[in-house]
Amino acid sequence: MPSPKHCLYTNDHEWFCQKDEANTVGITDFAQDQLGEIVYVDLPEVGSHFEAGEAFGEVESVKSVSELLMPVSATIVAVNEDLAEAPDLVNSDCYGDGWLIKIEYGDGDISHLMDSDTYDTFCSEL
Repeated sequence: MPSPKHCLYTNDHEWFCQKDEANTVGITDFAQDQLGEIVYVDLPEVGSHFEAGEAFGEVESVKSVSELLMPVSATIVAVNEDLAEAPDLVNSDCYGDGWLIKIEYGDGDISHLMDSDTYDTFCSEL
């Protein structure tokens, strides 16, 4: 599946979408596919602040546990409460209902993030 054009991506396979006032973060289709069936998602508390590259939670699959890394320095303004009861939403709709967090993001540096074409090329070389 090609990555959505309106998002930016990390080399750790998180996506970051700036859309209106809702800045949303999740894991990519590549990541969820590599992880396999997701059985648990550990997300931070609203109001927590994280620097770019800092772990903000974990995702557990039947295969492994992986840290979730913040793509940009930001404060958490919402978490996807639906994932507590249905973590498999990350597998079935990682760019939609399977989003992880919403963040308050200023004008920090995003030059380290990839556009969708660069990210898709990056994944094809793994």
